Amino acid sequence: MAEVNASYLAGQIPGSKFQRADPGINVLKTKLMKLLRGLSFLFVLACSTVQAQQFGLSFSYFIPKNGYFSTPISPFSIRGLGFDINRFLAIETGGSLYRMSGLGVKDLPFETKDAIVGPNFTVLVPVELVIQLKGSRVEFDIKGGAFGFYGFSQKINYGNLDRAIRKDMNWQVVNSDFSFKNKPGWGYHAGAELTVYVTQQVGVSLETNYLMGQSKFPMTGSFTGGNTTLETRQVSYNDAKIDLTGLEFSIGLIFDSGQGKAGPPKKKRRRR
Repeated sequence: MAEVNASYLAGQIPGSKFQRADPGINVLKTKLMKLLRGLSFLFVLACSTVQAQQFGLSFSYFIPKNGYFSTPISPFSIRGLGFDINRFLAIETGGSLYRMSGLGVKDLPFETKDAIVGPNFTVLVPVELVIQLKGSRVEFDIKGGAFGFYGFSQKINYGNLDRAIRKDMNWQVVNSDFSFKNKPGWGYHAGAELTVYVTQQVGVSLETNYLMGQSKFPMTGSFTGGNTTLETRQVSYNDAKIDLTGLEFSIGLIFDSGQGKAGPPKKKRRRR
């Protein structure tokens, strides 16, 4: 095994590069554009075929447990689609397209709180049971259910991954190269929404949800590094999973078309 100077190796093998080029990135971009066009068509169709009593505009964000602050891509998000079971219960669904800045990966053979994947585009579809507590000017909803998600244009953050491996191996420098299998995931969520109507037609909405989800993300590859000597190791992280756990919150305005009704009817909403 050839001996190398650690400082020289650090200069030749950067340990903080953000990501490597994905050979299939053009294909993924094409698929993403088709997805965006499809979502646009579906959302326009949904809004045109259902007589919505309410529509809204809000700012929504996702704070992952181990990752970076993320935002939705408007207008590709609709929440609150569904029907009332009775006065107090409803079933709702919808869909959101997020621009995830970075998410953590769990079940690796080492510990890290840094984002290992991202940025990417993530589609999230919830199905939830809603307990509705309605007043003349105030509505409070308690929500819970399940959601599915899938990340497009997935990337590995090699800067954070190399740093985590370097710390685990107690090496000065590490340079890694991995391939992965990107799979859909699912999880559970729970939250609450408070809507206060300042007039019969305009309300302010505050919503918070806690998400707990994961998707399988097996990784196979190698890393090269060391202190005074250079070595390469082949590894497989078959149990790796993307960790979609965190807090989703939003604040927005709800506009009611009125039509002679007092109080906030529970109808379809266009959100985020």
